[in-house]
Amino acid sequence: MKDVTVMLDDVPGSLARMGAALGAAGVSIEGGGAWVVDGRGVGHFLFEDGEAARSALEAVGIEVAAVREVVLQRLDQATPGQLGALTARMAAAGVNIEVLYSDHDHRLVLVVDDPAHAREVAAGWMAERERAA
Repeated sequence: MKDVTVMLDDVPGSLARMGAALGAAGVSIEGGGAWVVDGRGVGHFLFEDGEAARSALEAVGIEVAAVREVVLQRLDQATPGQLGALTARMAAAGVNIEVLYSDHDHRLVLVVDDPAHAREVAAGWMAERERAA
């Protein structure tokens, strides 16, 4: 899975144009979100094939700022404090979380500065959770 950073104009229809381009290319969004920062639309969307998404978007003139690896993590939704515990573990390991959102399968999506190290941290955290259960 890949996170694709998309830059959009802050005008009605920008997301519709993006969605139409992806749909026409047969590329499905697996999660993400978009917001306006300083008058510019910024989106982070999750794709199975980030390069296919990039190609579809750039073909219609939509700027793709980055295609990056992600770390996917399932949280125990019934236990309060899961997000804080995981992100504290990442911070203690020196992993910087740059983007966080969820996917359509209810997993946490993390875009980080060091995906390999973050996966190790997440695996350790999950192993501890399983031992405690």
